Amino acid sequence: MITYEELFQELKTHADEGYRAFHKKLLKDDAIAVIGVRTPVLRTIAKKYREEWRTILSFPDDWYEVTIVKCAVAGYLAYPELCGQIDGLVAMLNNWATCDGFAPKCIAKHREEFLAYIDRFLADERVFVRRFALTTLLHFYVDEQFVQEVIGRLRRVRAEEYYVSMAAAWLAAEVVIKFRDAGVALLKEHALDRVTHNRTIRKTCESLRLSAGEKGALRALKRPVTS
Repeated sequence: MITYEELFQELKTHADEGYRAFHKKLLKDDAIAVIGVRTPVLRTIAKKYREEWRTILSFPDDWYEVTIVKCAVAGYLAYPELCGQIDGLVAMLNNWATCDGFAPKCIAKHREEFLAYIDRFLADERVFVRRFALTTLLHFYVDEQFVQEVIGRLRRVRAEEYYVSMAAAWLAAEVVIKFRDAGVALLKEHALDRVTHNRTIRKTCESLRLSAGEKGALRALKRPVTS
């Protein structure tokens, strides 16, 4: 059975100082300790230890890479096991990269049941717990069956913090791109706060899936600062 020290030493053998410095800047949080291991390597390590998930999930989150490995291992869990661990898992999320990469595969087959967790997380005070709820909707729910569930949650999300607002804009942009009428209707009703609304339009217009004319129509919906 692997120990925390063994995992830490294995991670250190893959450390890349240049990548560590680069990724540290992306995280924008000096409090996060980074070894400098690239994501594909972390996923390979997680896959190797997936059967030891109980042990792995018990490890402390002193290093960014350890948390990423824990989230990746949790991504292999069966749905009942995930639900038993989910509160502890979301409590580990303290940056955008860890949050955005945490997308347990089993949710895809249990979307209806997992909505209750999403609603609880959307109401949470923690920034990255709310962001996780939004990125989970993005990963698994933007389709014909669940688009109205997504829109309903976008209407009520509290997105005053930057990382929540950006996730909400990312999600809303995907709705606009995939379900134009419903997405544009959401924008026209001003359901999102002004900042998130305008970020949604900007992110939507960055997509290559829209024509120049469609982008122009969306930009016309931008809300002024006084709106």
